[in-house]
Parts: sequence; C-alpha cells; structure tokens
Amino acid sequence: MKKVYDVIIVGAGVIGCSIAYQLTKRKKKVLILEKGKIGHKASSAAAGMLGVHTEFNDNEELLKAAIKSRDMFPALSQELREISGIDFEFTQNGMIKLAFTDSDQSALLRLADVSKDAVWLPEEEVSRLEPGLSKRNKGGLYADKDGNVSAQKLTLSLASSAVRLGAELKDFSPVIGLLRDDGSCNGVMTRHDTYYSSEVIVAGGAWSGEILSTAGVDISGYPVKGECFSVVLEAPKIKRTIFTEGCYLVPKQGNHLLVGATEHPYTFDESITVGGLNGLMNKAIELLPDLIYGRWEKAWAGVRPKTAGTAPKIGRVPGWKGLSVASGHYRNGILLAPLTGIMMAELMEGKEISPLFRLGDIDERMLKSESKN
Repeated sequence: MKKVYDVIIVGAGVIGCSIAYQLTKRKKKVLILEKGKIGHKASSAAAGMLGVHTEFNDNEELLKAAIKSRDMFPALSQELREISGIDFEFTQNGMIKLAFTDSDQSALLRLADVSKDAVWLPEEEVSRLEPGLSKRNKGGLYADKDGNVSAQKLTLSLASSAVRLGAELKDFSPVIGLLRDDGSCNGVMTRHDTYYSSEVIVAGGAWSGEILSTAGVDISGYPVKGECFSVVLEAPKIKRTIFTEGCYLVPKQGNHLLVGATEHPYTFDESITVGGLNGLMNKAIELLPDLIYGRWEKAWAGVRPKTAGTAPKIGRVPGWKGLSVASGHYRNGILLAPLTGIMMAELMEGKEISPLFRLGDIDERMLKSESKN
C-alpha cells in the first residue's frame, strides 16, 4: 500500500523535531525519518545554551531572530511539558560573555549598543556577580534573559509531542535517495521502504549535504566536531553561563558543570582526543580556578553542521518543487529550534519567510546541476 504524507522530514534532531511539532499543530500528516536514534547526534551532545550574543556580532538580523527564538522558550517549556510530560529543564540564568583584550571589549561594547538586550559590565561588576571567576578579564557583556536547557530532553519532548499530535516517527531508517519527477520531489527512499509526500524537508544536521547530494544539490556545508566534558562540584561555583571564544561553562542542575567545546572542522569522527580535552580543561581552569576540585563525570563529542557563513540554510531548494532544507545551525541549533520550526511550518503552508527572519536562503549558485531525471 502506498504510504503518502503531507510532509516528510529527514532527520529527528532538535531541528527536525521542532518542525514536526509545529506542523502537527497545524494538522499536517507528518513522517519523520531518522537514520539512527532520535536526537542522538549533535542534539544530544549540545550544551543547551540559549546565548543570543555568542556569535551573531556582525549580523543584526540574525541577532534579532535569535532573540525572538530565545523568548519563545518559557511558553514552549510549559506547552511541551503539558503534552509530553517531559521537562526539558529550561532555566533563565543569564550569560556573561567575557572580554580579555581591548579589542574584545570594543567589540562587546558595540554589540551591547546594537543589541539593546545586554549590558556591558566592568570586571569588578562581573566579579560581584560571579566571585568564583578569575580576575584576569576586562569585563563582560551580560544578557540576563539568556539561559540553558537540557538539549536531549528538549529534542525528546518535541518528538514526543509531535507523535502525540499525530506524527509518525521511524528511527533507524536512513534515507538513501529522494524521489524525483520532472523537477519535483515527491518522496524519499530508505533502505527498506519508499514513502511519498507533497513536501520533503531535509533537516539532517551535518549529514544534510550527503542527503541532498543525491539530488545534485550542494548547500556548501561541512561538519565541525566539538568535544565537551562535565564535572560534579560539591557546591555551585557559578550561577550564570560563562562564554569565551575558546571555552564556555554551563551550570546545570545538581551542581553539574558542563564545559565545552573544541572545534575540529571537516570531520565526522566522534572520537575524543586527549589533546582536545587537555586544552579545554586548561582554559576552563583559567576561567574558574575551583574547577580543579570538581569530580570527573564524563566526556563526549558531537558533530555540528556549519555553513560557509554564520547563517543556517533555511528555505526552499531553488529549481525544485516540494524540496526544502533546514540545516547549518552550527552551535545555535538549540537556540534557533523554536523559530526554525515555525518558519518551516509556515513555509509549508505557502507563506513567505519575512526578510527579517530569513536566516539564509539557498542560493541558485549552490545547485550543482539542474535535475532532469
């Protein structure tokens, strides 16, 4: 029997599950296909930071989009808990992005002026808020509305809520090809079955390019491995997330402290290296000296999807009817998941993504070739 859906989503990470949730709220018949376990790749490895000022310094539109998405989390937390019964541990503990050079300080002062969502604090004010930090910084940008979540629980709550609202989810179902008919995409093939739909959305994270390449599409993305570790402290040493360009500290429930992350581009290798962890530990201890008393918990790595710029690729694939992509969120997949879900759901309803929140349409030049098959 032919299996037909309104929308097929390829990838059950946080982005794919957010899209599925928003589509099922709109009564769409949705199928989610995941090649492994639900949320088992970057979505489970992420620190869960909701930091709008971490890397959107030079793009005011992206900064506004990040703020909009972050501000959806309080309501989303309650909404998903009521549907799925899963608490994804949303906390609005704030974030401080530290400066260590005059150049850092100038950049963060400019960002504070553009953002209007954060304030500059001199070193003595940073120390008053977080006395456990070392005093070698020149101050920091403080965003009191930023926070963090459990990335894995967020993904599971979105997936569970989507399924409860009618979506079908099939894990261990890798997509091996897209069904094409005269410039239209009307379904997908897995190793075991074929599924048909009016729309296909590729949300496979770092593996999106591999999937889209079967249709001759290049989204100019690449994988970036990040290594992290966590410790358990006897008592809380910081209250807020601390972010620097080379290291971040994220306090979690139960005196757990998550430390991340290294960056190894162009690799899908998820192994953990001694050198990577050693460098990360040294940076973390420089920031928070009492970290040396922490009890080791675990280390892990995840592969994040990066694009050539700072913006993810969200929108329809030029030259194709019924084929869209939502990928390349890099270190901001958790933060941008709510907004991405709504944007893609609206796109499936025939609405245009407004210029303010269009996070990076796929350019015609990114097509390897026009499909004529």
